[in-house]
Amino acid sequence: MRRPDARTLIGRVLDPHSWSSWDEPPVDTAAPGSAYADELAAARAKTGYDESVITGEGTLDGRRVAVVACEFSFMAGSIGGAAAERLVRAVERATAERLPLLASPASGGTRMQEGALAFTQMVKITSAVAAHRAAGLPYVVYLRHPTTGGVFASWGSLGHVTAAEPGAMIGLVGPRVFESLHGYPFPQGVQVSENLFAHGLVDAVVSDEDAREIAIRALAVLCAPRRGLPRGPEPEEATETVPAWEAVTRSRRDDRPGVRSLLKYGARDVTPLHGTGVGERDAGLLLALARFGAAPAIVLGQDRERQRAGDALGPAGLRVARRGMRLASELGLPLVAVVDTAGAELSKAAEEGGLAAEIARCLADLAMLDAPTVCLLLGEGAGGAALALLPADRVVCAQHAWLAPLLPEGASAILYRTADFAPEIAAAQGVRAADLRRDGIVDRIVPERPDAAYEPEDFCRRVAGTLEHEIIGLLERPAGERLAARLARYRSLGSGPPASGSPPGR
Repeated sequence: MRRPDARTLIGRVLDPHSWSSWDEPPVDTAAPGSAYADELAAARAKTGYDESVITGEGTLDGRRVAVVACEFSFMAGSIGGAAAERLVRAVERATAERLPLLASPASGGTRMQEGALAFTQMVKITSAVAAHRAAGLPYVVYLRHPTTGGVFASWGSLGHVTAAEPGAMIGLVGPRVFESLHGYPFPQGVQVSENLFAHGLVDAVVSDEDAREIAIRALAVLCAPRRGLPRGPEPEEATETVPAWEAVTRSRRDDRPGVRSLLKYGARDVTPLHGTGVGERDAGLLLALARFGAAPAIVLGQDRERQRAGDALGPAGLRVARRGMRLASELGLPLVAVVDTAGAELSKAAEEGGLAAEIARCLADLAMLDAPTVCLLLGEGAGGAALALLPADRVVCAQHAWLAPLLPEGASAILYRTADFAPEIAAAQGVRAADLRRDGIVDRIVPERPDAAYEPEDFCRRVAGTLEHEIIGLLERPAGERLAARLARYRSLGSGPPASGSPPGR
């Protein structure tokens, strides 16, 4: 497979003729006349590059961006002192000029000719990238073949969004090094981009031609304006109610739209993110960047389709959700948490994987998040997995969605050793949208006409319009005021008169 060099890649990703180099001639650390100096001279003559890294700026769909990219043909893309200094200066300049940063490593890692001093350059590179992220600026990474060693273990693994080249070898230790040290080959199929995707370590595997579109969509959300957005009129709210058990049964219809339908019909610039970024994934929890109208958001949604297909929501799914919360906090992006679950995975693996602790951490992280937050109760809302995504600034509820501490059948079994009283339990527990609104748990109810399953596109657009309205309203409020109001809201829940309902016969 012929792979593009750094300049070709940049030309394909950026707008035509927009590239401008930031590079100055490198200051070599090789002693004149040494074998290393001869290697550098030969690499420059052969490749047409003066170092293993090139840096600069250009425009991406008209947006000014900074770029750092490795060139593997120059001494295997290895990073020594001169390359590290060039790279760090570019990252620092991007931070100072508040530019999103696109990075594309392709490297064997540390330059062995420079030893320990080159090895420790990864600390200052990582620090520069961390400072860029701490400034609330997007960092998007495209890993190319091959990316190994200290480069992968530093600036190659810190992206807010990370894609990889198809079939690329990506790993900490190169297979040749491994075999020479251990006497047998490294297992095949492990250090390839597709395997990293399968394990939730990268968000996408895309060709260099598609990398441009991925970056454009991601930055459309990550760099979207957050002030002065037009806020339309108050969305229409549902006024009719149905019995609690009817709402429960409607929410369980196979053709009821879920979070995927919401993103398909109601959002734009959708960029799916994949896994925790640290080696876990859970198909029951969808994580994405998206815009609802003019409002940007990190979306974490419980995926009813995947859960019903056997991918129960487990502790890894909640860790994926917490990745989304961290992104929202770091980038100052609004977060939309979509609740639609019949309950979390009940298994030995889930218990030993820390399910209860992950619910607690989600609750704590979301309750204290400094970004604007909206929870959408879209369908079923059973148990701790639903509660984990609830504590938001604003809670929007579909007309036939519901929230309960346990499936009504389970609650009936606890109380009566039979599921037969589930309808009565649902009514008594106040699980339906109108009851949640009465009790101060829900702020707004989105109409279904007469049921979301009958009008999936119109319903999803209605929900999206409501989310846009709520997000823009929250963006207008100071962060400290939002957080104080959120904490006060949940502190006051249940401090009024007791609920009127009670289970039958109790």
